[in-house]
Amino acid sequence: MIFGEISLLAAALAVAAVLAPDADWNLPVLLILGALAIFSDLRAIPITARQVKASASFLAIVATATLLGAAPALIVALATILATWVASRYDLGDLLINLVTYATFTVAAGATFDIVRDELALGPDEAGYYLLLFAVFMGALAIDFTMIAAYTAYVERSSFLTRLRTAFVPIIPTEAVSALLTLGIAFAYHQVGVAAVALFGIVLVTFQTLLRELLISQERASELEVRAKQLAGFQVALLSALLRTLDLRDRMTARHSAAVARYARELAAHAGLSEEEQELAHTAGLLHDIGKFVLPDHILKTRGRLTPEDWDQIRRHPAEGARIVSQIDGYRPVGEIILAHHERMDGLGYPRGLVGEEIPVIARIIAVVDTYDAMTARDSYRAPRSSAEAIAELRRCAGSQLDPHFVELFIEMLADKDIAYRHGEDADFESELALDKRIHDYVTHGAIGI
Repeated sequence: MIFGEISLLAAALAVAAVLAPDADWNLPVLLILGALAIFSDLRAIPITARQVKASASFLAIVATATLLGAAPALIVALATILATWVASRYDLGDLLINLVTYATFTVAAGATFDIVRDELALGPDEAGYYLLLFAVFMGALAIDFTMIAAYTAYVERSSFLTRLRTAFVPIIPTEAVSALLTLGIAFAYHQVGVAAVALFGIVLVTFQTLLRELLISQERASELEVRAKQLAGFQVALLSALLRTLDLRDRMTARHSAAVARYARELAAHAGLSEEEQELAHTAGLLHDIGKFVLPDHILKTRGRLTPEDWDQIRRHPAEGARIVSQIDGYRPVGEIILAHHERMDGLGYPRGLVGEEIPVIARIIAVVDTYDAMTARDSYRAPRSSAEAIAELRRCAGSQLDPHFVELFIEMLADKDIAYRHGEDADFESELALDKRIHDYVTHGAIGI
């Protein structure tokens, strides 16, 4: 394999040496196109996961081969490959096949163009001249990809045809545009001179630099977005794990949170709130007592009388819950609801003493369903009240503690359908606790709040 590659490289060098005396050694054009090829390859833009890169080096090499000849183009081609290798120091086997491939298609392009042009007596003022240039460009491209595909298939023991189809065919439209740009360089050179080549080179370098920076910035932005979403999903999963831990520590509080989540979502829907607000109500209901996780067991599970100091700690749980939840990107609206769910319509609630409509709408909804479930739950530390008794108490508190509008909507909803949460059944708890959908929505859309 290596012997064959070295032999092919030597043959290309020999042909170029034979053709060198007849080449056009226009030094300014050679330097301009050589600089374009080298700079473009060093700043190549990755465009696929298979390490395919966007570069104007191929365009510059073929332009050199057709404008100046095979020998000058070979110098540009080999200098480009060696410069790229020095910059990145990739595998020597890959270096050799790159040298062989570039030498082969460069010499083939230059020799073919010169022979056919002379045989047909084509001049730069004829359409046939540029059709020939286009055909030579595409032929050189085919040689390039065929040799690389064959080498890769041999090394990796993969299918040559599959390699050629997946690597070469998709870029044909893009390379056809590059071929047209090469025609433009040739036409401008013959009409205007070296200055036109320099102008084309500046334009191509500027465009590639801008495109590279744009793609890099987009890649960084996309990566940051992915990382942020992954972190958010992880944080939400931690909240789910925290609720499950709370269920092990204090079954009543965890099951109560799941019940409030179900009731809150149903009431939000019954009140005509949007689907996004309904989801927000469910999430806030599920997490509204997460701040109780910081309470000691003697407060969380007490059946006796609480001291004033105990009540001070209990009244801090909305703020603690809001602090925990608000640290997750996009969950600040949930935190605001958690913070306000113990506020009262008459301003005597806590922690901020908000009055009436100063309290967020969903926090007022949660206050109603929270009160109802606390009275009717069968896993409560006190004897549960009947639904009728709880409804009577809701109406008694309407206007002072609870929003009367949502009290009546909730009572109306209870009469219309069975939405009762069965605290003793794990299935009900799991169905409300399942945060998979909300995690997915958060990761997909970036937030669950309004």
